[in-house]
Amino acid sequence: MNDIYAYTNPEIIAKLGARFREYRQLSGLTLREVAEKAGLSVMTIQKFESGTAKDVTMTTILRLLRVINHLENIETLLPQIPESPYKK
Repeated sequence: MNDIYAYTNPEIIAKLGARFREYRQLSGLTLREVAEKAGLSVMTIQKFESGTAKDVTMTTILRLLRVINHLENIETLLPQIPESPYKK
């Protein structure tokens, strides 16, 4: 994802799904295990991983990150803005 702005939202979701699949597999989890732990259907995860999901909610992303123990990475979406040295 070099120039993220060149991608459409569905393309970004597809790339994230493919990356999630790699993390899931590296974690040694099956689709069924992830589905059970996240409270989602296997079909939802299959669609996300295969790139056929056109819209994925933030709640789904949070559930999936939690299952693969990467929830802390959500901070990179909108990191805290450092306090201005001019603000008093």
